[in-house]
Amino acid sequence: MKYRMTCLTPTLVGDGSSLSPIDYMVWKDQVNVLDQRRIFRLLARGSRLDGYLLQVKRAEKLDFASWGGFAQNFAGRRIPFEHPSISIHWQKQRAEFCHIPTFARDHAGPVLPGSALRGALRTAWVAANLEDKAIEKLNAQMEERTMRRLGEAAEQKAMGGDPGRGVDPLKALSIADGHAESSQFIVYLLRTASLVESRPGQLPSVGWRMSPRGTVEPRRADDSTPAFAEMAAPGSVFTGAWSEKGFFRQAEVTRSLGLRRAYDRESMMKSANQYAAVSLETQRKYSRLAGLTVVEKNLEELQLRLASLDGNACLLSIGWGGGLLGKSAWLKLEDESYRRLLSQLPFYARAIRSGMPFPKTRRVVFQGNQPAWLPGWVMLEIH
Repeated sequence: MKYRMTCLTPTLVGDGSSLSPIDYMVWKDQVNVLDQRRIFRLLARGSRLDGYLLQVKRAEKLDFASWGGFAQNFAGRRIPFEHPSISIHWQKQRAEFCHIPTFARDHAGPVLPGSALRGALRTAWVAANLEDKAIEKLNAQMEERTMRRLGEAAEQKAMGGDPGRGVDPLKALSIADGHAESSQFIVYLLRTASLVESRPGQLPSVGWRMSPRGTVEPRRADDSTPAFAEMAAPGSVFTGAWSEKGFFRQAEVTRSLGLRRAYDRESMMKSANQYAAVSLETQRKYSRLAGLTVVEKNLEELQLRLASLDGNACLLSIGWGGGLLGKSAWLKLEDESYRRLLSQLPFYARAIRSGMPFPKTRRVVFQGNQPAWLPGWVMLEIH
């Protein structure tokens, strides 16, 4: 069998690599990734190599006046900006904010790691089978002693396996890396929306985050700190092999491994779509509260797409920029037991103590210099 993954919003699944400002030049509203080996071979024939190496060593960004010809003639890849205004925003930013995360690639070109799909499916499976009292049990355990891997036992139990054995039903599922069938890669601008406290008795308002700290008003969004990322544009398609191993679904094998339930694709897809439905509704409420009308409209379109899917397809949130909601199996964000649990974790304690809706930030992809999408929503189909 094969799977087909279609990007519904701009999506970045990276391998940890990024372009530093001396790896590329911006010219004609596009990122020109320099072929450094070719440049070194060319400059080694003359006297300019030392000067180029000195600037690469010292500069934060390459001087276009001196070396701009390389952007025109020695670019290994040319990645267009989504909108001409991004060039202006890029010129204003310090070099430390101009590192561009890139889509995963191998020798054949862009590649979708199968682990990205598997991880999203696993999260949805856990969410569908997690007991309502699981958070209360974790709170009780935290009161007895601090735990480094807080949810590991609860996750294993939800997967239907023995916590002591570390076996789960997804051993029956194998997802290969996918390669681009039809794709377009674009450098998008993203900003981080954040809810801020209003006057007592009023709903929170929204602003845009600045780095290292601070928030500006929505009408001054251009003053906030942007991020730039190479993302697969909506409509991009990746295909790869999908294998379901019948051995791990045999009754005797399931029993010997200590599994209470075996892998079942129909249940897996149903869990993923249930998880997507809750997540999309949560994101839509946030967008409405924040006044992000275009984002809210695009989320509504995703909800309509979700309602039309059959048992061999699902919606997933994968990759970079999805935030906590794309990775957490517990989406009852206002649950008091959940908030009490997070308040005991140093990373989340301050946000919980503020009393604001949690999480209060979202990374938003801009289109035409206006907030438009939440990143990473894709449709997975099995054939």
